[in-house]
Amino acid sequence: MNLPYRDYAAFLSEHFSGKMQKISIDAGLSCPNRDGTFSTGGCSYCNNATFSPDYCRTDNSVEAQLEKGVSFFSRKYAEMRYLAYFQSYTGTHGNMGMISGMYRAALGYPGVEGLIIGTRPDCVPDSVLNVLKEIRQDTGKFIMLEFGAESSHNETLSSVNRCHTWEQVVDAVQRTRRYGFPAGLHLINGLPGETPEMMLATVDAVNNLDIDTVKFHQLQLIRGTRLARQWQDGLVGLHQFSLDEYVEHCVKIVGRLRQGIAIDRFTSQSPDGLLISPRWGVKNYQFVNLLNNRLVSAGITQGCLLPVK
Repeated sequence: MNLPYRDYAAFLSEHFSGKMQKISIDAGLSCPNRDGTFSTGGCSYCNNATFSPDYCRTDNSVEAQLEKGVSFFSRKYAEMRYLAYFQSYTGTHGNMGMISGMYRAALGYPGVEGLIIGTRPDCVPDSVLNVLKEIRQDTGKFIMLEFGAESSHNETLSSVNRCHTWEQVVDAVQRTRRYGFPAGLHLINGLPGETPEMMLATVDAVNNLDIDTVKFHQLQLIRGTRLARQWQDGLVGLHQFSLDEYVEHCVKIVGRLRQGIAIDRFTSQSPDGLLISPRWGVKNYQFVNLLNNRLVSAGITQGCLLPVK
């Protein structure tokens, strides 16, 4: 099927031949928003358990986690190749000697062709990029950085205790690209105080960056988070999308996002026992089918709503 937007598979096909699968790794790292480096308590919406697979346990080594992940995915595709995805918390925060050892261990595991490192824009000084450059030179393998940006609006970032600014996102992307690494962003639709038009303004800001991929997902209210408590106490207002509203919002995102940027995803799905809302009752693949059908019926393709230059 020819999609009306550039997807993540299209991005990967430019770097690898054959089918690739990300395997999430929990390296036991922390976050500067939790350990007191910048703040404590973390981002108000965050619960890392919502996106870490069961095999991601810090009492398992990197190799053991990869073994479990490969065992799971290889049952369906015996010829699958893998990307080690350092997803949990901040993948470049801590002792870089120790962290680089884990990166090298992952790249040395059979079938692993590269790394994707999830991190924050304020945790990639040039010293970190130089370490990654050395690993790339030594191994000849793919390394990509994925930054949690969440929003281009500094007032929003402050309200959820992100402790970084959009300007730091811009700087991190620019320096990462100067080192020759692919770069991706993660964005959340529906953060406190944001209107749908503010969320689309973030898409406009993303268009000005030299990035390869972007992940979108809806804000999920998760039990036990500070944001959930604030919302339940009436202290914050949220634009909570219905399923149909969010499909239409993503149609606008596709139309506003410049061509060339690959869209990794539009939604995320937290464990049922942790999720307060939204409870749409659809799987991620079902949402994508709904969106693709709506894009086709509306005649919307990626970047078609951008002004003609």
